[in-house]
Amino acid sequence: MTIPRLLGASLLLAATMSPALASPQGQVADTLAQRAKACTGCHGPQGRATPDGYVPRLAGKPAGYLLEQLLAFRDGRRQHATMSQLLANLTDGYLGELAGHFAAQEVPYPAPTQPALAGPDDQRAERLVRSGDPQRRVPACVACHGDTLAGIAPKVPGLLGLPRDYVVGQLGAWRTGQRRSRAPDCMAAIAGRLSPDDIALVGRWLASQPVSAGMKPSSLAPATWPMPCGSVAP
Repeated sequence: MTIPRLLGASLLLAATMSPALASPQGQVADTLAQRAKACTGCHGPQGRATPDGYVPRLAGKPAGYLLEQLLAFRDGRRQHATMSQLLANLTDGYLGELAGHFAAQEVPYPAPTQPALAGPDDQRAERLVRSGDPQRRVPACVACHGDTLAGIAPKVPGLLGLPRDYVVGQLGAWRTGQRRSRAPDCMAAIAGRLSPDDIALVGRWLASQPVSAGMKPSSLAPATWPMPCGSVAP
């Protein structure tokens, strides 16, 4: 988040509170939704975000996954100066409440703006998503993120409805070591086995897929995960 965007988010939060502060009769409700407006200034109303840009959707993501990311920003496993500063003094329990708030938001996904791939590029990307690449020991995305790519509660996120640049950026960050998850870091291993071209294709393919109405993370985990993964360990 750039400084202007951070200031914009802060001004938005101040604007929602200032009428009550100026009036003895007015009171700002001390609710989680009110406090979460510090997040929605960038992530959109109710955390719905948009299919463009770089800011990911929060609404409807598994609570365990959202909590893990908040902890990762706070504790330095994910590098983002603004997020780290915002979360530095917040407790695990409070971050868990915030994660639960956004996980409970049920808002529709917008139509994708990324055009669909065509020909060999489309086939290559879909093959990686649905079948992986056994020769390079790359499991299919659906093996962990669910057959519909909606995620698996409580800790695996969905992959649809995200901006292309965000998906590509996160895979690239894992590939270069700028993003880290709990050991064993399965996503870092997978991203390291993908070429930059494959990462770009997968990001474009995922961003071009429509999201069905009412899509929610599955509660049924696979009998066995395709590889050890610290982020989904009990």
